[in-house]
Amino acid sequence: MKRFLYEKLVEWKHSKWRKPLILEGARQVGKTWLLKQFGQSEYKHLVYINCDNNPQFEMIFADYDINRIIRNLSALSNKPILPGKTLIVFDEIQEMPKALTSLKYFCEDAPQIHVAVAGSLLGLFDHHGSGFPVGKVDTLSLYPLSFMEFLDALGKDILIKQIREHKWEELNALNPMLTELLRQYFFTGGMPEVVESYVTNHDLKRVRAIQENILEGYRQDFSKHASKTDIEKISLVFRSIPSQLAKENKKYIYSAVKNGGRAKEFEGAIHWLINAGIVHKVNRAKSIGMPLSFYEDFNCFKLFLNDLGLLGAMSDASPAEILIGNGAFSSYQGSFTEQFVAQQFFSAVGKNLYYYTNDNSTMEIDFLTQNESVMPIEVKAGINLKSKSLSTVLKNNSELFGIRFSMADYKIQGQMVNVPLALSEEYFREIFKR
Repeated sequence: MKRFLYEKLVEWKHSKWRKPLILEGARQVGKTWLLKQFGQSEYKHLVYINCDNNPQFEMIFADYDINRIIRNLSALSNKPILPGKTLIVFDEIQEMPKALTSLKYFCEDAPQIHVAVAGSLLGLFDHHGSGFPVGKVDTLSLYPLSFMEFLDALGKDILIKQIREHKWEELNALNPMLTELLRQYFFTGGMPEVVESYVTNHDLKRVRAIQENILEGYRQDFSKHASKTDIEKISLVFRSIPSQLAKENKKYIYSAVKNGGRAKEFEGAIHWLINAGIVHKVNRAKSIGMPLSFYEDFNCFKLFLNDLGLLGAMSDASPAEILIGNGAFSSYQGSFTEQFVAQQFFSAVGKNLYYYTNDNSTMEIDFLTQNESVMPIEVKAGINLKSKSLSTVLKNNSELFGIRFSMADYKIQGQMVNVPLALSEEYFREIFKR
């Protein structure tokens, strides 16, 4: 299974400014698999060390004499550690804090040695400020498979090539086929184990069972990593996400989590889920201006799950509802379509994403992002292209150009462009040159 981040790993290998690499990401997104594939394909030797419950390797980090550590790692793995020819991979590094701290000394004392690590985001955040190698590491983020990666897993090489040519109007002829493939992605989402199972046998019950297992794994993480006083709050916030997104106004409401619920009670739980990589927070912008961070309202936000397929499983949406007709696109107040666009944006761009409402909430723009200028983004679940809020914003800001993602064909309409929903990831990549 191909991951597009692989190209970034190759760039890291050949960079003259290379530092030890931390590959970030939620559990089950494929960090270990990707680093192993990278090490086996791009290096002569791979030294793989699982730091979870491995006292033999833990003894190596009694101090931070890097030359001694390298000799010991070589001896225990029975492989030579050579500059540019060996990749050292520390997996589950959060379980061995001294190994995490050692990255600082690999950077300073042995920059010629290639080291990459993977671990739980929760564990890595636990060690920030207490031995975390600040400024001494490179970081890359791995997300669930994007829609384009899903197409690659299905073997749609020619289709991917055509999409990457960015001849948008010519792709209108392929919109029905892309819509059918999009329905499938709405059901599976992008968790690697789920996609692999679907591609292999198309067993929908098995797909949903794997999704439920991943969700249960997240719930177990609540108990493993969170304090006893926070477990129930984290669970309540987590369970509330589908219903929060199903509202017409998707602003996160604390009282919808629990009667009388307030920010003070649930802020910590939300930050925990963000740090775990399980949710994405999209803050409101109070004004449409550059830079958007100047107008960020931290008290008003939307929460999206890290994966569309997991959202379907949490919502108990039936396979028929998602795979047949346009139910997945129009149901639940368009929550699946907004989740999809947000997920493709984070995968393709990785920048902050915002949304906009005016002070009396009579006007809302689904998303805002910025490149050379602010880009308002509207998401439509069908082919109805009326965008009153977007049209008003563009009328009042003649310098802006808007994007509307919908099920309709590609078409430029004055100050805005309509882009088929299935092409959102690649359209983001073109805008940001990723």
